[in-house]
Amino acid sequence: MRVLGIDSATLVAGMAIVDEQRVVVEGFLQTRRTHSERLLPLIDWWMREAELSLADIDGIAVTNGPGSFTGLRIGMATAKGLAQATGKAFIGIPTLDALALNLAGSGVICPILNARKGEVYTALYISPAVDRVIRLSNYLAVTPASLIDWLKTGTWPLLESSLEVYPRTDESIGQRINQWWPTAKPADQPITFLGDAVPIYWEEIQQGLGKQANRALPGQNWLRAAQVALLGLNALQHGQADDYRLVRPIYVRASEAELKLKGRCGGCN
Repeated sequence: MRVLGIDSATLVAGMAIVDEQRVVVEGFLQTRRTHSERLLPLIDWWMREAELSLADIDGIAVTNGPGSFTGLRIGMATAKGLAQATGKAFIGIPTLDALALNLAGSGVICPILNARKGEVYTALYISPAVDRVIRLSNYLAVTPASLIDWLKTGTWPLLESSLEVYPRTDESIGQRINQWWPTAKPADQPITFLGDAVPIYWEEIQQGLGKQANRALPGQNWLRAAQVALLGLNALQHGQADDYRLVRPIYVRASEAELKLKGRCGGCN
């Protein structure tokens, strides 16, 4: 089974194809050109280099947020168009889930993406082994100060029932979480940060958390399309494809245009 992974949620455009054994091909590009100019040519060029066509693909996975509003729309429109035209399975992959997979096996993981306006997109994960990543919170847009306070005090707004990001499973998650959660309080453990917001806010994070805070290597801060494809492959293996017509971007917060519209109409819905 082969899955095409597509990502344009941040400044980076990426594509990858994976199967059950390997990363077949991966392309990664960060330039001044917009995603609308470079994403499809990037996919086309690397697929031809790998001597593959869409007929050789079983599914298409794409990041669906949070991230750049414009970038998300471009990536999802591209993936939905390909899925509609080919009839291939479609899978929406949360951006932060794919990013956290870069640090599988690293304990408590906190990906942060630059959300602008002095905020970051974030969620909290724990990875007790290289083949297991678990999400503990919702996707949020918060100030670094709020994030630091939550981690220092252990008061992060956690999910009632944590979710397996990788691998997906049909077993009762809540029961399995109870086996490790009492010994995995984030306030008592080292936390590793990664993402494009780390260079921006690292000094503030380090001052707030001290030795509790670690940061990933620079090459791990960027989301990889191979991780998107891997999560998509895992979903298909569990029969968990999405209806491309129903998947919507995870924006987390209102766009600037929505806020301006709400201001003009006095808070109307």
